[in-house]
Amino acid sequence: MDGIGNTMQKKAAELERMAEVLVTGEQLRLRLHEAKVIKDRRHHLRTYPNCFVAKEIIDWLIEHKEASDRDTAIKIMQKLLDQSILHHVCDEHKEFIDMKLFYRFRKDDGTFPLDSEAKIFMRGQRIYEKLMNTENTLLQTREEEGVTYERTLVALEFIDWLLQEGEMPTREEAEQLGRRLLEHGIIQHVSNKHHFVDGGLLYQFRMNFRRRRRLIELLNERCRSIPENHDSPFCLRKQGSEGGNTSFLSVSPTKEIKVVSAVRRSSMSSSCGSSGYYSSSPTLSSSPPVLCNPKSVLKRQVSPEELQAPGGPYIKKTFTIVGDAVGWGFVVRGSKPCHIQAVDPGGPAAAVGMKVCQFVMAVNGMNVQNLDYRTVSNLILTGPRTVFMEVMEKAEY
Repeated sequence: MDGIGNTMQKKAAELERMAEVLVTGEQLRLRLHEAKVIKDRRHHLRTYPNCFVAKEIIDWLIEHKEASDRDTAIKIMQKLLDQSILHHVCDEHKEFIDMKLFYRFRKDDGTFPLDSEAKIFMRGQRIYEKLMNTENTLLQTREEEGVTYERTLVALEFIDWLLQEGEMPTREEAEQLGRRLLEHGIIQHVSNKHHFVDGGLLYQFRMNFRRRRRLIELLNERCRSIPENHDSPFCLRKQGSEGGNTSFLSVSPTKEIKVVSAVRRSSMSSSCGSSGYYSSSPTLSSSPPVLCNPKSVLKRQVSPEELQAPGGPYIKKTFTIVGDAVGWGFVVRGSKPCHIQAVDPGGPAAAVGMKVCQFVMAVNGMNVQNLDYRTVSNLILTGPRTVFMEVMEKAEY
């Protein structure tokens, strides 16, 4: 096999699974802090800081549709406990028990085991967030060997950036960091043919740290093996057509698959087919699902002129959406104007009243009526966390 070889690919897959558990656990921790489920608690005249009650967290998981029943919720929390993401406050229980017992995330008390694997993962996450939150020209659409890829990094430019940001002291060490990021499944060569080298080859982040993970994915190897999906800012392309291989590894928006941009890395399409964004063959249980071109939610396309016609059936609405730790919670699609294709019911967009089939007219004061969804998505992704949007929707009489 060309490139890094089967052994390294297997190792990268194992490390990627570990990284998914860490990301999922961290997202849950932040959500529980935001909901004030994690707080200081007293028992027998002693205060236990930053902890939660096992029974209450099971109730919370079911209420927020992260688990269908108590047994499933217990299995989810046991998985996090087994992976040392959380523990009993006195370390007296190795099992997660559905009782009034106190548990705590290890990151909240400084006991998280920072082995070499966890350190490189956390380093990759920090670099990813830094790139996404700062203005730079590193991530661009580029070509390699006649194929166009989106959101790519040129290796030598990435190394220059690492040095400029003080992430690494020398080019040699920066190149070594790039190699470790690739070996841990955090970045990849666009066509998966090369290791990381200081030169002009193109690379992409393989993992989207901001995609909101469903906790049920922790219990499902098949779901966790899904590569980053189309609602990541990094598009995917099929790895060849020979042999019916259904895995997706890198980007090619010019190929036969139309990739849907997203403005939130949410859980909507990560639940293995529940949203219709993926389909999988029941006869290929060991293969990841095939990315499909999702059908538009619109019954018909509407022009900007029709939307704004005096006395017409459409009304204007404005939203102020403050992104949370994993994004804004909606997907845009279409063109001139684009529309809201999907809304995460638990996300910031839904909380302010955004709905599917609304037409996007302006973003942060900029008229976007004649732009396509990729351009609109990019405006939001590269803008501030607070997004001001103007939409048109059909009035209900």
